[in-house]
Amino acid sequence: MTQNRINNPESDNPEVWITGLGLISSLGEGSSIHWARLSDGTTKPLVDETSLAPYGTHPLCELDFSKQIKRKGDLRQMGPWQRIGVYAAGLALDDAGLSHNQELLDRTGLIVAAGNGERDETADKTVLSTLTNGHRDDEAFGDVLNKTLQTSLRPTLYLAELSNLLAGNISIVHGVTGSSRTYKGEEMAGLSAIEDAVARISSSQGDLFLVGGAFNAQRADLTLAFELCKALWHGPNKSVWERAGNGADGGESGSSGFVMGSLGAFLVLESDTHAKARKRKPYAKITGIASARSSHLCTERGAHRDVSQALDKLVSELRQEPLGILSGASGVEPARAHELAWLLQLKKHGITPAIRAYGTMLGHALEAHFPAGVALAALAISNKGFYPPFDKSGREQPLDAPPSNILVTAWGHWRGEGAALVETAASQ
Repeated sequence: MTQNRINNPESDNPEVWITGLGLISSLGEGSSIHWARLSDGTTKPLVDETSLAPYGTHPLCELDFSKQIKRKGDLRQMGPWQRIGVYAAGLALDDAGLSHNQELLDRTGLIVAAGNGERDETADKTVLSTLTNGHRDDEAFGDVLNKTLQTSLRPTLYLAELSNLLAGNISIVHGVTGSSRTYKGEEMAGLSAIEDAVARISSSQGDLFLVGGAFNAQRADLTLAFELCKALWHGPNKSVWERAGNGADGGESGSSGFVMGSLGAFLVLESDTHAKARKRKPYAKITGIASARSSHLCTERGAHRDVSQALDKLVSELRQEPLGILSGASGVEPARAHELAWLLQLKKHGITPAIRAYGTMLGHALEAHFPAGVALAALAISNKGFYPPFDKSGREQPLDAPPSNILVTAWGHWRGEGAALVETAASQ
């Protein structure tokens, strides 16, 4: 478990500024379109309820990937997941004024949250159809399996889908050649990636980082994997807070699950001194971050009490109303109930949280989910506003005045939790 409160006025630690945003989702391309659509109060979630029925997905908007991935050879060898990530990374670099500045790109650290690459679904279907046709124990299945392994699983395809190749392709396409790290581990990967950059900047171990992740929801293999662990929502789309019991404590009974969303989210994080030297204004700053890696399915060791203490410490110095909450809740129980219970007890700190579960609008994007939440927080801070309620469950109440503090949470659907505090930067 880690807890990092930075930017103490009495210390010399650099501030962590957010100076570039790259967002693509079902709602569109770019930060401005996301702010416009999420803040207008009328935008409805865009959900495909037929392609992978009974599971809905938030499909990616229409994109011309060649705008960010110029060489056809590069584009051809990437699966959709990598294209999404490379595209969003390019948008963040453009937004921060780093694109084509090789001197700065050579010093830009790259921290990526990544899952597994796409599988060859045709090969998988061949094997599974043989199994379901009753050939599991005879020679026919062995023949089909051996032939599939020999002819379909090309080593070049396998290598191109390794998790760290997302970072590799960002480096190749956009020329980001500083240090590189890749985190895996679903929601916690996105949290750890940003936590790493924040820690390195605040301790003066680096001053410029490109951080984020990508997720492709239109994958039958992931649908199967998450269905096997009973993590997916079935049937017509509902908001995050409407997918389970509605008791005062959040409720742990009833159906639950997440709706996957295709999403690319990258941020440029840099020290305030570095940004000032190149005359870049921030969207916002990250002033604190906390995380832990307990399992929501194993509460007997009191892990959640420890997590709550770390998160309580993160917000304990806040007394300023209002506090915006961008909740990364997935809709899976009991994780959803654990998070909601913690959010509601913030009142003991004198804080009445204005909660918004952005997964209702964008879908749940695993590794990319937390970076997207931080990006949305930075947009709200920079626009001196906040998002209207994303549903009518009663969990999300209107906010009269724009917040100068926004807490972004990341409670994994089965493991890990944490939060980051995003605030107005002094130069704003």
